Amino acid sequence: MAQTIRRGGKAVRRVAAASGTKRKVNAARRQTGSVIDQIMQWMPFSEETLHRILMVVILGGAAALAWIVASMAGVPQLAEAEMALFASKSGFEVKRVEVRGVNRMNELKIYEKVLGQRDQAMPRLDIAGLRNDLLQLSWVKDARVSRQLPDTLVVDVIERSPHAVMRRDGKLTLIDDTGHPLEAVNPARAKGLLVLSGNGAETRVPDLVHLLDAAPALRPQVAEAEWIGNRRWNLTFKTQQVLALPEGDDQSASALLTFARMDGVDRLLGGKVVSFDMRSADRIYMRVPGRADALAAAARAEASTKAAAATAKTESAHAAIASAAPGKSPIIKIAQD
Repeated sequence: MAQTIRRGGKAVRRVAAASGTKRKVNAARRQTGSVIDQIMQWMPFSEETLHRILMVVILGGAAALAWIVASMAGVPQLAEAEMALFASKSGFEVKRVEVRGVNRMNELKIYEKVLGQRDQAMPRLDIAGLRNDLLQLSWVKDARVSRQLPDTLVVDVIERSPHAVMRRDGKLTLIDDTGHPLEAVNPARAKGLLVLSGNGAETRVPDLVHLLDAAPALRPQVAEAEWIGNRRWNLTFKTQQVLALPEGDDQSASALLTFARMDGVDRLLGGKVVSFDMRSADRIYMRVPGRADALAAAARAEASTKAAAATAKTESAHAAIASAAPGKSPIIKIAQD
């Protein structure tokens, strides 16, 4: 019987190598599986929960990728435009503007900022941008912009309050209690308000308020305050009398309180003194207009009186000599001053 001999079969070495590789793969799988099992044991959730988490992550990533692609294609903007058009056709667009809280400022400046939003669809209103524009107005301390459906835009304004007037280069500017400039005014409109002057005075308004609070009885009498040399205040009262205060917050407040007590006792305001200098801690200097001239005139008058008296005595002595008998010498006594 014939025997068939097959050639080209696997060599022994190849078979051994394949067998060794298979063993390594199985060992690696067993090792990897054991590591994953250990990790799963450490996690506070089951394998099913992990699969759900991975699924959510995958779906979220796909949704984000789809949104990026749609944004690049302009789909959200198109959808927004279609929604705004639909809202406008339905009557949800700005037809009326209502402004609240305006008492002192020019209301037209508010409408100049807001009227650009008229006839816009309500969904397309830039509320935050409009509020920022309103905050750029000098009188506006805060503002709130809201929609009142279907067609009204409401603007609530909180105004700044004028506190004083800043005078610089002959011009007057209203400022609030923080020194924020409001608008230029004429002298008639500034009447009754405290007038500030001096370089940097507007930045010292809170300090000036604190200083005047030290003597509340004098505060209504102060008409002007000048910041001198970026270090101290000169106060001018409604009587046009000037009080020079020392440097330092505590020192100036103490000096002003002392002056208020002195005025309460001796009525300094409204008197002949035109200026009070309290820059020295232990004394006060007062200046009375014309007092130096009056003292000089009094001194001259006194000297003239003495000279006239001396002349009169001399003339009297001469007269006594002339009236004496011939050959007889009179006794003359001249009093010396």
